[in-house]
Amino acid sequence: MPPSSNKIRVQAGSAARATLPIAALAGLAASGFLCIVTETLPAGLLPQIASGLRISEAIAGQLVAVYALGSLLAAIPLTSLTQGFRRRPVLLATIICFVVGNTLTAWAGSITVVLVARFVAGCAAGLAWGILAGYARSIVRADQTGPAMALAMVGVPLALSLGVPIGTFLGGLVGWRGSFLILSALSVVLIGWIIFKVPDAPGRTGDDRPSLRRVVATPGIMPILLVILAWMTGHNILYTYIAPFATAASVRVDLVLLAFGISSLVGIWIVGRLVDRMLRVLVLLAIGSFAAVAVLLTFAGGQGLAVYAAAIVWGLGFGGAGAMMQTASADAAGDGVDLAQAMVTTAWNLAIAVGGALGGVLLTTGGTTLLPPAVVGLTLIAFLIALAARRFAFAPGHRSTSASQP
Repeated sequence: MPPSSNKIRVQAGSAARATLPIAALAGLAASGFLCIVTETLPAGLLPQIASGLRISEAIAGQLVAVYALGSLLAAIPLTSLTQGFRRRPVLLATIICFVVGNTLTAWAGSITVVLVARFVAGCAAGLAWGILAGYARSIVRADQTGPAMALAMVGVPLALSLGVPIGTFLGGLVGWRGSFLILSALSVVLIGWIIFKVPDAPGRTGDDRPSLRRVVATPGIMPILLVILAWMTGHNILYTYIAPFATAASVRVDLVLLAFGISSLVGIWIVGRLVDRMLRVLVLLAIGSFAAVAVLLTFAGGQGLAVYAAAIVWGLGFGGAGAMMQTASADAAGDGVDLAQAMVTTAWNLAIAVGGALGGVLLTTGGTTLLPPAVVGLTLIAFLIALAARRFAFAPGHRSTSASQP
């Protein structure tokens, strides 16, 4: 192609990005951020929550698990059920549920009320995840889909990386109850932002809606879901109980989480730069590095320096995990990306629930020393599945961000 044509294409791409509805997409990104921060917040507050409700840290860890359970149970059915509804009222309903759930959690005097509130908020998060990707595409032009998706979903990896450090920081300032009240207040602000800045969009009706059966049967979808389930279960065994693990190693949990968060941001940047060309390599490197982290903690988890080093390497690999899995599912699913996203959400939250529950059992049974060996086994399973799924999932080589083909 002549240089003049290249120049025209660059100018056209720049114009498309320049006219993106930034405020609207930022509202969607903030919604995703809120979903994840609400989910992961208790992980950084386990000792405070356990003390405040007079329960064990293992039981307190189930605040993460029950939220994830609500998301995994609700994501697919609620996304399918509301496909024909207008998008803004559905999104607003999910944010209102966050206000109610976080407020009840902050004021509750019993673990029963807290668990119910967390489950309801988790259901709302499952629905939000199911609609965010399609909502972003529906409010921009066809030539803006790629940049719009990148901006709308940026809240996800940021929250995955910073959710627990934010919780730990807020807990030190205002206590665990105050932390949940702050989330409620931010949710109220977000409701106003969505009303005034995010345009409404129609749902999908009739033949425009792909069936769940067709999306599930799409080659590549199941390997991706299995990788997420194994990898993220291992991740959450450690992540949910990072506070007692750090305490057992005589290191400051806030500094461990800070190291993890900063390196995760670096990981997000790396994946953002390379995912179009090196998706398969990045996935294998991320999973392989986490396996190495688990091995290190198995043999040297009681040494502070090893814990900090593990947190840095762990964060580098995990930071872009959400982007890599979303990219892989979009490549495999084609026009079924909305339901595929709901299935990714379901697998991810199933992994959070299983990781929280299994980690609690391991912690109660044999303490923190049992956590890393379990992670080694799960991570190796994820690595082998990703390695074998070469043709339809995590395909090697350059990919196009403008179109996804099954």
